[in-house]
Amino acid sequence: MRYLSIAQPIIQRDDISAVKKVLKSGNLAQGPEVAKFESEFSDLVDGRACVAVNSGTSGLHLALLALGIGPGDEVIVPTFTFAATANSVALTGATPIFVDVDPLTFNMNPEGIVAAISAKTKAIQVVHLYGLPAAMDEILKIARERKLLIVEDCAQAHMASIGGKPVGTFGDAAVFSFYPTKNMTSGEGGMIVTSEENVALICKSLRNQGMMKKYDNELRGFNLRMTDIHAALGRTQLKKLSDWTNRRIDNASVLSSRISGLQTPVSPKGFKHVFHQYTIKVKQNRDSFISKLGDKGIGAGVYYPKPVHALPAYALLLDLPVANTLCNEVVSLPVHPSLRMRDLRRISSNVNALIETGDYS
Repeated sequence: MRYLSIAQPIIQRDDISAVKKVLKSGNLAQGPEVAKFESEFSDLVDGRACVAVNSGTSGLHLALLALGIGPGDEVIVPTFTFAATANSVALTGATPIFVDVDPLTFNMNPEGIVAAISAKTKAIQVVHLYGLPAAMDEILKIARERKLLIVEDCAQAHMASIGGKPVGTFGDAAVFSFYPTKNMTSGEGGMIVTSEENVALICKSLRNQGMMKKYDNELRGFNLRMTDIHAALGRTQLKKLSDWTNRRIDNASVLSSRISGLQTPVSPKGFKHVFHQYTIKVKQNRDSFISKLGDKGIGAGVYYPKPVHALPAYALLLDLPVANTLCNEVVSLPVHPSLRMRDLRRISSNVNALIETGDYS
């Protein structure tokens, strides 16, 4: 029986050949492959400037710094997300202000954003969780009325869109991740996206020791460059992203049509969900449910078991009930492009059997 993993990077011959070519060239650090990757990725985000870095977290950190976020500022973030969303804010010296999420979409609740705004609020860092765009129309309206910056955390949302407008093009800056479990990978890596030329220039400098001109070091920067090795892999993966995205959407559709008796993912009208994760809610005995699926050779994951505000790094006592509940109920099932129809039937049949019989209490 084939084990169905929760995530499975797809590495093919063209990926390996591209990396080998760079290795044989001897030019391994940031170079022409990175520049080409940035140019090609720009086509996904309406031609916005792109700056490749060594991870999505680095990208968020640099984007915030380039936008002027720092000590004394507050940035509103969802608490139901990966810790990097808040960590990137804290690393600038600013304070992440946590808000609750919608129980159906799992994305930031606009009402919570309004309630969290203070005189110190400088920006909203929006997460398009699991590949579903956040409620950007409402969030943009809030940001414009309050003159707040918007940074989009698109780590899980490559090719997601609202009304045909791709995520990464709504805010002042956005960041994508290319970690191995993402919808495409460069091994490790991230991409900053912005419509502001000056923001892009600052990010390029900060990723490279703060150098606009070699050895001048006009800024106090970092070493957060992407290598040509990683960019070469990213470029070949990018060519296959559209096909893989369509497969994820199709796989999710099959699962939703077959699974019954519990909440399956929602996609508001006009929203393109790209299903980095296919997440259901199991309201009782979740750990046993996951264990029983594992016994059947089906991987499942919990993203995320604790709200960020409750993690030891923050340890805040906040009343954010939706996130607290979701952290005890969410289960993500395999949805990646490597799954076949018989795999999807197997997943849905086993989920349904557990729900119907209650054989996981």
